[in-house]
Amino acid sequence: MKISVKRRFSRIAIITGIILLVFVVYVEIANRNSKNMTYRQKVLKALYPAWMWLAKVTGKKNTTLKQDQKLPVLSFYDLEATLNNGQTLKFSSLKGKKVMIVNTASDCGFTGQYAELESLYQEDKVRLQIIAFPANDFKQQEQGSDEQIAEFCKLNFGVSFPLMKKTTVIRGENQHPVYQWLTTQDKNGWNSREPEWNFTKYLIDENGTLTHYFGASVSPLNEEVRSAILQKTGKNEL
Repeated sequence: MKISVKRRFSRIAIITGIILLVFVVYVEIANRNSKNMTYRQKVLKALYPAWMWLAKVTGKKNTTLKQDQKLPVLSFYDLEATLNNGQTLKFSSLKGKKVMIVNTASDCGFTGQYAELESLYQEDKVRLQIIAFPANDFKQQEQGSDEQIAEFCKLNFGVSFPLMKKTTVIRGENQHPVYQWLTTQDKNGWNSREPEWNFTKYLIDENGTLTHYFGASVSPLNEEVRSAILQKTGKNEL
């Protein structure tokens, strides 16, 4: 009986070892072009497809809100933000384009969306401006400096859309003014929902009206996201 138990545990140990070895090999293959990544970041990148599948099956962090009638109380185009390199981006320069604003992080299960955001940006950069706001608000998943974040995004995901300086996107005294506008109904006209996690997306139309909120697990390449970007809007600029 004891021998049988030992054999059973031995088989379990061997199988477990094989599974771990296969997983390690898969992580390395998935990250053959990655540079300056921690092992945690490599694992998260390798598991991104599975993470997105699980989120879809469970329905977690996939909230979608939309509206196309309520105009902002305060103009989106009065806002500005500081770019990763210290320069100022005035939102008045974005008139006539759809704008997607995303809070991002380097150590999140959804970090793989950087690649999807870049793909979307390259497809529609004539009509779409993507702006990323790195933030350490959720489980401290963005602890890098602005320089480290920029290098990480460029080397591993080829990010070419604007990165802002790291900031705070959830409510509180340090919440960035852009996110105050996005999450305050008395400013944007209708929405009061904060980012539910890293990679929550807000879409503003060509006239400065907030039209959509997409949860963290909604892929930037989702058909509903693409349809919202392609949708034409009438002139209603504040």
